[in-house]
Amino acid sequence: MMIQKGVVNEQTIYSRELDEEVKLLIYVPSTFSPLYKYSLLIAQDGKDYFMFGKVGRVIEKLMEEQKIDRTIVVGIPYKDVHDRYEKYHPNGKQHAAYLKFLTTELVPYLDQEFPTYQMGMGRALIGDSLGGTVSLLAGLTYPHTFGKIAMQSPYINEAIIKKMEHFSDPHLLHVYHSIGSEETAVKTTNGNIEDFVTPNRQAHDLFVRKGFSYQYEEFAGDHAWTYWQPDLPKALEHILSL
Repeated sequence: MMIQKGVVNEQTIYSRELDEEVKLLIYVPSTFSPLYKYSLLIAQDGKDYFMFGKVGRVIEKLMEEQKIDRTIVVGIPYKDVHDRYEKYHPNGKQHAAYLKFLTTELVPYLDQEFPTYQMGMGRALIGDSLGGTVSLLAGLTYPHTFGKIAMQSPYINEAIIKKMEHFSDPHLLHVYHSIGSEETAVKTTNGNIEDFVTPNRQAHDLFVRKGFSYQYEEFAGDHAWTYWQPDLPKALEHILSL
């Protein structure tokens, strides 16, 4: 496949698990060479990470400063908020199928197309809000496939806490976790107003207690890209460091 370097390339792959075409936004760094192996950063809310997070620029700068490994970014955009809920939320109708798509369809496709490490610690997932939730759940469900997780202001509920408690291989996951101290009244997709801070602090305590390789940041701010964008370089440096 001929992919232009240093720009976002659009392509689609068909998912049997989801029974639909899935759009991919792929960023191959300007210094790309097939002679080297690359880490994969797979971003939920893919379009947002490129538009608001400026993830391509952040990756290039961190690579230039030799703070992170050589990395290819793969963004998966959502169609609309309903589509996002069904795939990302643990109660969503397509949630299990989406996790299977990531693991059994997307990863083999990327490993075939690019010079990747083809192991869990060579693949990172990132997402904000529900995108962070689904990234964590993918890591907890398939830790040998996805070894690195970055979540910015994830939605956390009792079922997720329970899944974390039952997870028996914390050594397999390397996690970055951030939340804003003002995220006490976040409007969710279904219109509810929820406190994100308390369950995220509960998750933080659990990550520490279970001995995960883990970094936690609490920033002064709310549930918005205004705060996630400045947090992104820290998140990527932590999960993609050399």
